Amino acid sequence: MCLGTFMLLLDVTIVVVALPDMAGSLHASLSDLQWVVDAYALALAALLLGAGAAADLLGRRRVHVTGVVLFAVASLLCGLSTAPTVLVAARALQGVGAAAMLATTLPLLGSVYQGRQRSAALGVWGAVSGGAAAVGPVVGGLLTEGPGWRWIFFVNLPVSVVEVWLTLRVVPESRGPRGMRVDWAGMASFAGFGGGVTYAVVRAGEDGWTAPATLVAFGCAALALVVFVLVERRAAHPLLDLALLRRPAFVGVMLGAFAFNGVAFGVTPYLSIWMQTLLGISPVRGGLTLLPMTVAAMIVAVLVGRLLHGVPARLTIGGGLLLIGTGSLCQAVLDAGASWTALVPGFVLVGVGTGLVAPTVAGAALAAVPAERAGMAGGAVNTVRQLGYALGVAVFGTVLTSRMTGTLPSGAAHALAGGGAGALRGGFPEHTLRAAFASGLNTALVLAGLAGLVAGALVLLLVRADRPAPRKVPDAKTEPAVTAGR
Repeated sequence: MCLGTFMLLLDVTIVVVALPDMAGSLHASLSDLQWVVDAYALALAALLLGAGAAADLLGRRRVHVTGVVLFAVASLLCGLSTAPTVLVAARALQGVGAAAMLATTLPLLGSVYQGRQRSAALGVWGAVSGGAAAVGPVVGGLLTEGPGWRWIFFVNLPVSVVEVWLTLRVVPESRGPRGMRVDWAGMASFAGFGGGVTYAVVRAGEDGWTAPATLVAFGCAALALVVFVLVERRAAHPLLDLALLRRPAFVGVMLGAFAFNGVAFGVTPYLSIWMQTLLGISPVRGGLTLLPMTVAAMIVAVLVGRLLHGVPARLTIGGGLLLIGTGSLCQAVLDAGASWTALVPGFVLVGVGTGLVAPTVAGAALAAVPAERAGMAGGAVNTVRQLGYALGVAVFGTVLTSRMTGTLPSGAAHALAGGGAGALRGGFPEHTLRAAFASGLNTALVLAGLAGLVAGALVLLLVRADRPAPRKVPDAKTEPAVTAGR
């Protein structure tokens, strides 16, 4: 289970440092690169709750193995892609497999281990999850600079074979309570909402906020959200019990989880593109520049588990978001002559905030709902985290290019943000390109910082009491996922 989790979480972050090479190899645009990141996160977010329900009905081990096989096939397609559209479609298929894997990992662990053994197993699983996020950019850099970016996907194939063999050999089958049903309509409408909003924001970056395609996409997303609400109100086994939204503490935790991934990591792909295409940093060094953030997150997460066990979650989540927001603002100091070292203080603050939020946000969601809704709350918090990341990448990319169009023509701004600095150097001075990209990054980072501060304040306001409902030992699939983020 740890092997599969490491692989699927690695693929959230491993592509970040490979984006410039992908752009050059596939002649990809900025929107193509956004979808390379977002297609995976969106599919994972949209299907996570439904995959858990399907696994309870069909068998968790069966669904898990199916997810691994699908993930492996999609990884092969990603590595063989010859066009951006093929890569984006394969990444979405990867997300489908990852949803089946992540939704079943903790329930399968919980079916094998009990008591102290379960706590130990989940502790190891949490450490592996955090490690995947930390080493993802470094491994991505090594593979991109070595055999090439396609190997960030090919490396999943042997790992998948081992994971399937081990699962079939040592993991027993388990199922959820009888009588459960899969809310297919709710799953489809939620996927339509998430995908519609993200597509609308990406289109806004290309065509403008008032363009017909943008407005139609926003309208379709709104319609999908209305359908989702109507379906959930009538479903016998809804993906999300809307009555939970009447609880301020639950709403606060969901807002915090949504903002967390978007604010902490939504600008990271563009920072990577800036460092590699304008500063000339290699993919390996580009991955290593993110270590101050990921190492700080891992150290603080360990300390939170040992030293802050009794601290109210409103303080760890709200305080963590305030630190993440402050760290983002501290990074907004770039100019035409800036080096990546200017980001280090902000990276450390974001890492400390991440270490406070990541280990506690899922537990806070469980504490804010009745015991019989614990599984739903655990799935919901992981879902909104992935949705927040997908929307963060889309929104900050749009903000980045919008700001750069004040200095560069629209086409040049999009090409620069998409990793095309080399092709633009013949037509624009180096200082102009660097100044434009730095200005766009500063604007995106300021917006991220303000969003983090607002989200932190809302969590402190809404999550006023941590009075957990009486409950038995949590169902394993509701345990906190310490994924350091993405």
